[in-house]
Amino acid sequence: MKDKISLKTARRIALAAQGFADPRPSTTPDRRHLGRVLSRTGLLQIDSVSAVVRAHYMPLYSRLGAYPMSLLDEAMAPGRKRALFEYWAHEASLLPIETYPLMRWRMERAERGEEMYTGLAKWGCQNANLIDEIFREVETRGPIAASEIEGHKGNGGWWGWSAAKHAFEWLFWAGRITTHSRRGFERLYDLPERVLPQAVRDLPVPSPEDAHRELLRMSARAHGVATYACLRDYFRLAPEDTKARLEELVEDGELIPVRVEGWDKPAYLHKDARQPRKVEARALLAPFDPLVFERSRAENLFDFRYRIEIYTPAEKRQYGYYVLPFLHEEKIVGRIDVKADRPAGVLRVHAAYAEPHAPANTAEALFEELKQMQGWLGLERIEVTPAGDLGPALADVAGMAKAA
Repeated sequence: MKDKISLKTARRIALAAQGFADPRPSTTPDRRHLGRVLSRTGLLQIDSVSAVVRAHYMPLYSRLGAYPMSLLDEAMAPGRKRALFEYWAHEASLLPIETYPLMRWRMERAERGEEMYTGLAKWGCQNANLIDEIFREVETRGPIAASEIEGHKGNGGWWGWSAAKHAFEWLFWAGRITTHSRRGFERLYDLPERVLPQAVRDLPVPSPEDAHRELLRMSARAHGVATYACLRDYFRLAPEDTKARLEELVEDGELIPVRVEGWDKPAYLHKDARQPRKVEARALLAPFDPLVFERSRAENLFDFRYRIEIYTPAEKRQYGYYVLPFLHEEKIVGRIDVKADRPAGVLRVHAAYAEPHAPANTAEALFEELKQMQGWLGLERIEVTPAGDLGPALADVAGMAKAA
């Protein structure tokens, strides 16, 4: 067991592992920058809420600044140069195309009804004929959206929306179909052999044990330092699949057991983790950013308690509907309830809140980040409602900027 490392050091290691110790590019980010971010994060979580922008676009912005969103769109496009595919990882996620073989074990288990949520697995066992019919529809008509099947007359009778959607989801989990592209946010499904590059499909498929080891290794690189629970959570791996793999990585020297100041569980440091002397980051983070999507880790690292309140009734929300944490230098110092009002061309800040340790210049730093986000989203102006304990100061800064 290595000597205890300080919480400050652990925080710097975690920020560096996620790419926040690097300066943002001075030129327009390109595919090389995208690859660098993905080599660190290993995935981009997907979510349908577009209050600001779809969740998978935000982590790149947080690390690269105002990048062209077409960069990510092109990386998701079908064809030989496709760089990303979609599958269940942390949740529904975009993953580097090279990791496709590492997910085959999950697809094979899903096809056996072992690696998907219980309700869908049970439904699949009871509706094998419908699943086969839907698969043949994709085979014949793909790329196709699930909504195009609603009310369709199949061999077994009329297909209702719920049944067809369940069949598509089952086939997607099992890897028999995949995302070709999206229309708005709706998936268009097709067969993997018509979507994924041949070179990727020809890669050898590792054993489940080798895949689990590699995914755990990727998780460790993405964390820098983390507890076993966080290492497993990144790709939603089970204890029975990873306990022996963790021990192997420790034995091989890839993971170094450490104690982190203030943490009540053992931690593991990746052997190649950077340990910068300081981090000078500034970023607004999506609720599903890998830096904060494991809420207990965010609390342990940053003393930042974060819960998404989208599904909380408005009158019961503490901070707002779509709240973005604000990372300033080495700490998360605040959060804002924000919305991109595209018809009006306005980035609306409904409320802003400071953490107890927020520095005196938080409002100014936050406004600078908001100005960059406004430009990235192509909006004309920022409007700040002076709600929340940071709201009045942020509104003052916005007012002075407008008057200048």
